[in-house]
Amino acid sequence: MDITVPARAPWSAVVRSGQTLTITDLGGNQAVDCLLYDAHDTSVRYSAQDTVHAQGGIFLTTGTVLLSNEHTPLMTVADDTCGRHDTVGGACSKESNTLRYGQHTWSQHACVENFLAEGLRHGLGKRDLVSNVNWFMNVPVEADGTLGIVDGISAPGLRVSLRAETDVLVLVSNCPQINNPCNGFDPTPVRMTIQ
Repeated sequence: MDITVPARAPWSAVVRSGQTLTITDLGGNQAVDCLLYDAHDTSVRYSAQDTVHAQGGIFLTTGTVLLSNEHTPLMTVADDTCGRHDTVGGACSKESNTLRYGQHTWSQHACVENFLAEGLRHGLGKRDLVSNVNWFMNVPVEADGTLGIVDGISAPGLRVSLRAETDVLVLVSNCPQINNPCNGFDPTPVRMTIQ
């Protein structure tokens, strides 16, 4: 499978055990929010807490094992030309947009809405949304412990490849955020390749 996901759009697929999903940032500086579930039991899902604890750091890169809430491996970052990715910044929502950027942003589409729309196709609802991965997103931890959302560190053509350790349902929101620099204020398409 090789598909281009338009700017601001959702996408999902089952990646079978042993297959690799490669996400390519076509335009550069594009955040790609991602949720992972065991394809046969969606109550087993990605756990940012277990993943961060097991690897002893908050940034994801080559070699990181993405763990479930059962502490079982879902996917492994097999290759990464970007260098690091975020798993603490969360997904944008209409609610977070209005808190951060004002009531005038309420009508703007956000990642939570993408996840809900795409998840519905797989029987998932709001209670199934958990902490996510933000591929290509730059969320540094400042000296005072606060999180920054700053310009991305990605560039056109950079990619991250994820090897499935079991059959995994992958949900993606090609982030529509235009109020902070996580997408360079201009969301662009990404490429999803399963081999």
